[in-house]
Amino acid sequence: MELLDKEHSIYLLDQDNFDFPSEEMMKDDLVAVGGDFHPQRIINAYEKGIFPWFIDEYNHIHWYSPNKRMVLYPNEFKVSKSLNRTIKNKNFKIKSNENFEKVIKNCSTIKRKHENETWIDDNFIQAYTNLHKLGFAFSIECYLEDKLVGGLYGLLINNIFCGESMFSKEKDASKVAFYHLCKQAEENNIKLIDCQVYNEHLQSLGAKEIKREKYFKILNNKY
Repeated sequence: MELLDKEHSIYLLDQDNFDFPSEEMMKDDLVAVGGDFHPQRIINAYEKGIFPWFIDEYNHIHWYSPNKRMVLYPNEFKVSKSLNRTIKNKNFKIKSNENFEKVIKNCSTIKRKHENETWIDDNFIQAYTNLHKLGFAFSIECYLEDKLVGGLYGLLINNIFCGESMFSKEKDASKVAFYHLCKQAEENNIKLIDCQVYNEHLQSLGAKEIKREKYFKILNNKY
């Protein structure tokens, strides 16, 4: 692992080992570039509070650990009156891990406000599908009349569900999937849902920003 940018502490990852910068080595949100999507490398990254976000034009993976981490405590999920009505009356059916690859492919193609393109390319789809087959990545799926209309996926690391992306083809379908994720998290003693970076939608559901130092303490069972 080579230090590329001393001022910002950005590291070039070695191809032949799976090391990542420690917390003490991190300054900015972007902490490393390079490497590959070997399953062990990705798991090592999440165990160190790092995640891959996108691949640049030089085919380098960019790895992030935000100074301000967006997180949601499962019992703090906000259920609005309209969402509560949807949960009770819409007849959505919720399943887990029955259509993981279809969930991530939908996440890669769904149109989002303020985003012109997605970071979820074929490399990400293959990498996280592999992690699903290995038992590290999971999906929550929302069906209506037996059609997949919403869902989300992520990794479970040290009792933290590291959420990656979600999609919705019916009003509130992704919110319903998120609601059931929180319920499952409470039932299985998952203490935190990592939402990675701030956005207004997540904040409206009860997520909030915490400092990187606090996130690392929770990740390492020290908080």
